[in-house]
Amino acid sequence: MKKWNLIILTIIALMGCSGKNMDNVTINTPAAPVVTPPSGSGTPLTYLALGDSYTIGESVPAVQSFPYQLVSALNKQPYSVSSPTIIARTGWTTDELIREISNQNLKQKFDIVTLLIGVNNQYRHYNINTYRTEFVQLLNTALSYANGNKKRVFVVSIPNWGVTPFAKGQDVAQIRTEISEYNAINKEESEKADVAYINITPISEQATADLGLIAADGLHPSGKMYTLWTDLLSAEVLKNLK
Repeated sequence: MKKWNLIILTIIALMGCSGKNMDNVTINTPAAPVVTPPSGSGTPLTYLALGDSYTIGESVPAVQSFPYQLVSALNKQPYSVSSPTIIARTGWTTDELIREISNQNLKQKFDIVTLLIGVNNQYRHYNINTYRTEFVQLLNTALSYANGNKKRVFVVSIPNWGVTPFAKGQDVAQIRTEISEYNAINKEESEKADVAYINITPISEQATADLGLIAADGLHPSGKMYTLWTDLLSAEVLKNLK
């Protein structure tokens, strides 16, 4: 009897360790939450989301993040879109995203690719010229994952975190200036590459009058703000899918 009790306890312990390890794995293809069933037919479109905490939806359920809201929005139209593949993590800078994309070594091509990156470069006061170089590299990577189709790549601007409670006591004017400088770069390079640019920064600044746009952590967007982002993004995606 003691022998069987020992075996059962060992199995339970191993299962617990496995769960802890999974929590630390880099997010790539997370377990899909329930999203709106597709109304379209045929082979589902595929979607790759590249970025940082704003892409994974830090501090909100995954279903409220903009990649999952985008899938739901498109599936309400005459399209069928599978759950997003996500390469993103809270705190990532451009070089860290580049490194993880290389590590993932995805061979698949995607019908839709979004890219939102740079806030952590700004927060860590990295060289802004390095940001331009690495952003261009990431943009080219996004294009390659879209099989070179410029109409299927969508760059999202960096939100202004200076309006959040987290920024209290900091130089919010300087934060806004620096975010604007980073966004000037990613917009310019997106226009050079002839890909869609979705400016969600003004939406992020609405949080000064509506704290409901900020998640419970006082820094990241709430599901409500991500919905506003998705409205802009889905309109552009739908236009380019036609």
